[in-house]
Amino acid sequence: MKQLRPYPQAIVTKKAARSLAQGHPWVFEGEVIRMEPSPDGREATNGCLVDVVEQNGTWQGTGLLSQQSKIRVRLVSRNANDHFDEAFWRRRIEWAWKHRKTAMGARSLPGTHSDLEACRVVFSEADGLPGLTVDRYGEVLVAQIGTVGMDALRDQLYPILLDVLQADGQNVYAIYERCDSPLRQKEGLPLHKGWWAGSQPRDTHIVVHENGLAFDLDLENSQKTGFFLDQKYNRRAVRELSRGRRVLDCFCHVGPFGLNAAAGGADFVRCVDVSQTALDLAASNAKLNALGDRISFTCANVLEYLPQLRADRTRLREEGGPFDLIVLDPPAFTKSSSTVRNAARGYREINYEALRLLPRGGYLATCSCSQHMTRDLLAQAVLDAAHQANVQLKQVEERQQAPDHPILWGFPPSHYLDFFIFQVV
Repeated sequence: MKQLRPYPQAIVTKKAARSLAQGHPWVFEGEVIRMEPSPDGREATNGCLVDVVEQNGTWQGTGLLSQQSKIRVRLVSRNANDHFDEAFWRRRIEWAWKHRKTAMGARSLPGTHSDLEACRVVFSEADGLPGLTVDRYGEVLVAQIGTVGMDALRDQLYPILLDVLQADGQNVYAIYERCDSPLRQKEGLPLHKGWWAGSQPRDTHIVVHENGLAFDLDLENSQKTGFFLDQKYNRRAVRELSRGRRVLDCFCHVGPFGLNAAAGGADFVRCVDVSQTALDLAASNAKLNALGDRISFTCANVLEYLPQLRADRTRLREEGGPFDLIVLDPPAFTKSSSTVRNAARGYREINYEALRLLPRGGYLATCSCSQHMTRDLLAQAVLDAAHQANVQLKQVEERQQAPDHPILWGFPPSHYLDFFIFQVV
């Protein structure tokens, strides 16, 4: 390095340098050879900015240090000219918001609320803000912070978030924190949730709109930040196939796929989930959208429910079948690369059971939301299921997460959702 920089240094292995050069923004614990103080003698502290330097002196970037995490440094910049002041963080947030406006601002269905009223505003590493996730639900931003470096910056970043959106004419006035993920404990951070001190508290129950449908959300007690925004356009794709069909929505959560199917003209929709609480919310959302007359709900374990329908035709008819469109939107069957083989078996089994229920000409919408269950692994699991069910599949569409959850090339964890629609032939 030719210039004197004011940050402590993490001296890293050649392996780490190669990974960083290929676009991956993480340095793992075992890749740090040693830590060195800044030129003025300042030692690195948990959450501080550090320069990442190869043993030969080559500067690789600047990142935030997490002393208690196996992910020891997360890069925030590869530009040696960056200064990490308020203007730097504002640029990052402005770039993130401009991307959402470009990718989603003109995609709303005619006569409906803007797609920007319910979207992900910041997607962690993919937006250069590692450990920070921010979703927008109407007038409220819901923030999750998972790293000690971002946690230290929260009171600087939150006002910028509100200011950037308000300056663009967006009616956003408050931030609710959902910093209650157990992953925070790996960073030595406490769990908490509630209104950020700079916000005016109000009811955490709000109504938001997606694809022309209204959803009643509980920001305090729902999963993650309140809603699974990443499937927005995949739900719209199912909606476009649903007219005149009988739809089975498996793992329905609060009903977004089922409601989209009903709004698209489905003759009947059966929503199934293991959580009665989720089903109660789904039923409430159906009534909220005047779709309750075409949607029914069953509380069941989908892994047991599908074989039961296949074995009992009377039960199948009672549930509203036979179905000619089945949606499989399961939770992640694996959160670790070590359990991928078992997860693949699970995806193969549920797709097999769904295919056995579908007639020739029927449609299957299936997905995986695990970064470890890659696109190719999911495709192979579905293909194996089709062979086992003695059917052939014709691909209608292959999709991914919505563009407000951008995929950062060179960083596989940012690509976690794959979605297929097939016709049984």
